[in-house]
Amino acid sequence: MSGPQKWLIVVGASILIAGLAWPWLGRIGLGRLPGDFTLKTGGVTIYAPLATCVLISIVLSLILWLVRR
Repeated sequence: MSGPQKWLIVVGASILIAGLAWPWLGRIGLGRLPGDFTLKTGGVTIYAPLATCVLISIVLSLILWLVRR
């Protein structure tokens, strides 16, 4: 298996794990942080979890930095 195939499998597995863990993560407050925006207009709801994305990015960056060290 080549490099890109491995990365696609890792990304897919990560998305699967995040999707399965989302109900648990929602209970601890992820998705409802200050900076997560919800816009409701008529029958349309737009959700932009900006603060949650920044927090997840920081945590993953720290984990990867520690692993590579």
